Amino acid sequence: MRVWNAAASRMCCIATMRVLQTYLDGTLDEVAARRVAEHLEDCRRCGLEAEVYQEIKTALGEQDRTVDPRAIERLRHFGEQLARGDASARGDHGA
Repeated sequence: MRVWNAAASRMCCIATMRVLQTYLDGTLDEVAARRVAEHLEDCRRCGLEAEVYQEIKTALGEQDRTVDPRAIERLRHFGEQLARGDASARGDHGA
């Protein structure tokens, strides 16, 4: 008969880091999210990493997302040049 081992059921740092972004996005399944949360509480290094990621995510979310219409037009023009096969858009200047 096998006895349940709490230590064996815990996530390791590598497994936690693989799913950390998904966890922070709130899209990880409930069981895995609980295991990640437990690991983050027990592991100082991973907990600090998660805090930094969350701070970055929050800061990026607070940024002004207004895009200069001229930048969009330049990008559109560049894309059209590429679609036409214009060598100057690719940087192929006769080489």
